[in-house]
Amino acid sequence: MRNIWTIAKRELKQYFTSPVAYIVAFLILLILGIIFVLNMTALNSSPFGYQSAPDVRMVISPLAFLFLLATPALTMRLVAEEVRMGTMELMMTAPVRDHEFIIGKWLGAFLFILALVAVTLVYPFMLNQLITPGIDQMLMLSGYLGVILLAAVFLSIGVSFSAIFGNQIVAFFGTLVFLIIMWWLVGAPANILPSGGEIFSYIDLNSHFYNEFANGIISLGGLVYYLSLTLAGLIIGTTAVEMRRWK
Repeated sequence: MRNIWTIAKRELKQYFTSPVAYIVAFLILLILGIIFVLNMTALNSSPFGYQSAPDVRMVISPLAFLFLLATPALTMRLVAEEVRMGTMELMMTAPVRDHEFIIGKWLGAFLFILALVAVTLVYPFMLNQLITPGIDQMLMLSGYLGVILLAAVFLSIGVSFSAIFGNQIVAFFGTLVFLIIMWWLVGAPANILPSGGEIFSYIDLNSHFYNEFANGIISLGGLVYYLSLTLAGLIIGTTAVEMRRWK
């Protein structure tokens, strides 16, 4: 556990000194702020006030998609940079297990994402002040939990691609394409097949989020699905590092 935390702290420190991470964070917060203002303006366009009660979904829905687009840029260097700089060989000879290395890398990125999520809490706070008797707290809790679980999945997939390819550019595009497929295309057969489409609907990355967490529903199936995907990504990343060790 100590090794994991040491690697995680090192990665988190690098995020806060990396221009790429600052650019990604700035763009996420800027776009989210613009979306929030546009939504509030549209809802308040009536002279009689809000046409419908604003809720936290105007924040969590775009935030989830922004994390999907941002993850490849945040994870592409996690393992690939070690390979490029030649420090991967030193890491393999250090008293650090392969799974500790991967989990530490993932945890550092996850902590950075949690910091971004914490900043976005200003929007639910503002919404809570604007409407009476306040926003749906359960909806906010489940929505943000869904965003955090999605981020965990995105990052585990990203770190696994970085470990598999060892090249930042390839890891970036590989992660982006895979996430887009899981987000948009995997669930498509569920709407086409006359039967047996339930499996595609279940493995669709966004269905659990938009149908459950974004609607205030915290389901055991959704939790198991996202945690299983996160674990699978970390296992694949660990296996990729082990294969490098035996080359």
